[in-house]
Amino acid sequence: MIPYEQLFENNKKWVADNVAKNADFLDKLSRDQTPEYLYIGCSDSRVPANDIMGLEPGEVFVHRNVANLVVSIDMNVMSVINYAVRHLKVKHVIVCGHYNCGGVKAAMTPTDLGILNPWLRNIRDVYRLHEEELDNITDEHAKYNRLVELNVYEQCLNVIKTAAVQEEYIESGYPRVHGWVFDLKTGLLKDLQFDFEASLKKIQKLYDLTGFMKAQKNK
Repeated sequence: MIPYEQLFENNKKWVADNVAKNADFLDKLSRDQTPEYLYIGCSDSRVPANDIMGLEPGEVFVHRNVANLVVSIDMNVMSVINYAVRHLKVKHVIVCGHYNCGGVKAAMTPTDLGILNPWLRNIRDVYRLHEEELDNITDEHAKYNRLVELNVYEQCLNVIKTAAVQEEYIESGYPRVHGWVFDLKTGLLKDLQFDFEASLKKIQKLYDLTGFMKAQKNK
């Protein structure tokens, strides 16, 4: 365990190391941010967003919560998406889960987890949507890994159900939404090849918040 007081010494070393590599580091850091990426990930302490992507401070806008959920009534994540898309004009929204996710495992445990119950129920809903596929996986570890992937997929869909993403994409062609999983054992990212354009087109029948489908029909 690193002593609390050591954190401030670590901070000073972090500043010194970065300034040594780039004399303009602090000047650049203090300017307005212009990230091209919004990263929505799990709060797990083993998954540092910037580091696993090799990005520097200022290059990625980050939101993290338990099990990387995008819930429509969660004003935190909705505010993050709105700000990142409408104001920062990010070009890519990345939903990143990770294998061996404690939140995913907890959601499927028949235990009263108090205030976590309504939050983790969103993962149970993902299981319900993909119940047949998951029930056919006999290996428990493989089943949880697949649920992690399917949870990322469903959260990507939740991102593109938002008005901010739909409107900005129609106007500028961005952002595009991606689904990833981080493998703690290998340290590597896995691209789930989420088909953003096809998924957007598919959900617009029910989740069109821009009038785009109606305008297309009237052409």
